[in-house]
Amino acid sequence: MSSKSDGMTRREFLSRGAMAAAGVAAASSLAIPRQKAMGSPIGANDTIVMAVIGIHGRGQSHIHNFAGMDKVRIKTLCDVDEKLFPDRVKATEDLQNSRPGTAWDLRKVYEDPDIDAVSIATPNHWHALATIWACQAGKHVYCEKPASHNIYEGRKMVEAARKYNRIVQVGFQNRSRQNTNAAIKFLRDGGIGEVYMARGLCFKPRGDIGNPPDAPVPEGLHYDQWLGPAQKRPFNPNYVHYNWHWHWAFGNGDTGNQGPHQFDIARWGLGKDEAPIKVSSMGGYYVYDSTQETPNTQTSIYTYADGKVLEFATRGLFTNSESDINGGPDRTIGDLFFGSEGWMQIDDGGNWKTFHGRKNEPGPTSGDTSDSEYDAMNLIGTGGEGHFGNFISALRSGKREDLTCDVEVGHRSTILPHLGNVSYLVGRELMFDGLAERFVDDDEANELLTRDYREPFVVRDQV
Repeated sequence: MSSKSDGMTRREFLSRGAMAAAGVAAASSLAIPRQKAMGSPIGANDTIVMAVIGIHGRGQSHIHNFAGMDKVRIKTLCDVDEKLFPDRVKATEDLQNSRPGTAWDLRKVYEDPDIDAVSIATPNHWHALATIWACQAGKHVYCEKPASHNIYEGRKMVEAARKYNRIVQVGFQNRSRQNTNAAIKFLRDGGIGEVYMARGLCFKPRGDIGNPPDAPVPEGLHYDQWLGPAQKRPFNPNYVHYNWHWHWAFGNGDTGNQGPHQFDIARWGLGKDEAPIKVSSMGGYYVYDSTQETPNTQTSIYTYADGKVLEFATRGLFTNSESDINGGPDRTIGDLFFGSEGWMQIDDGGNWKTFHGRKNEPGPTSGDTSDSEYDAMNLIGTGGEGHFGNFISALRSGKREDLTCDVEVGHRSTILPHLGNVSYLVGRELMFDGLAERFVDDDEANELLTRDYREPFVVRDQV
């Protein structure tokens, strides 16, 4: 197994310290005031005022979706890279006919009493802290997947959402797709018999990111703020803006990048609200020689208390497809479910097919599902409004149960790639106690439930 590092050895990664004791002061060391009334729905005729935090990649979709909605206005765009502002401000203004302001420090966003909600599309290592600070400041949150950078953080996000009575949606968009909901309903109704195994696929060829030397911080980039919870290190072009995914201090590899969507569907289809009791993950970083630390080939196997199995395969090099699932001409992304009477495939667009018996006779597909069947499911967010719209609907109702992916649901699905990555890093099979959210009798693995934080960017034990 290869476990390359840039500015951090494998031993240093594995020796992340435990979090501060329960006596640490609650909430943020920044003492952001809570300025919004708790638990009040936003009226149907009131404009929801938002900020988008992280506007480079996925953040552009956040801008496009929220700024294009009726009675939703983006007041502020926030990003640590000020070079992005002119283009994103113009795009937002074109969509909503009003010009947003800008900020490079999200703490300024949270101080604004006009802002009702924020959407977060930062690198993974900022997801939890940005969400927790937002809840403490009285803001509702839409946060991209994975919910967190590590398992500890995900639980703290849930605790903050509940403590401050905030609506927090995680960006597992399949929860708001008609086709995927219909597929899960078909499985629940026994469409392929008793489901005993799921297999998630993340086959997404990635290139060689190379070995660029450390360099001066580019003009307009607030690099210390970008690092946030991570320990200080020199700037490297392979961190900003995308290749942070492949460095453990900031990302979680493709198992924790594209993978969370397919993990979520696999867990959902298996009907598992609980965590698995056992995980084993192996692989490595093959072919290329670069600053990348995360594996580009990884196989993870999860076993539940009742014996059901979830397999997950991450392949970042050239590979075959499985079944005829395709997410495009150069990738295979989706889920397979296996039951006592047949099997199902779901691609990354939510389209699904079933096959039955020894001869793989074709069965029902997503194209056979009628609108009346969708209506009968009575699910918020599956009638065309989409995942972003579902978040807005829940803000107007004031009911977190209207969310298709509440933060607790997002946390449970995010646990899975984190478990696989910890097993990969320590190099062995692990037993996991889902109630305590800790590994059984394994101090080395438990150190990887969290990270060493850097003041003042700390996810505290008491939120």
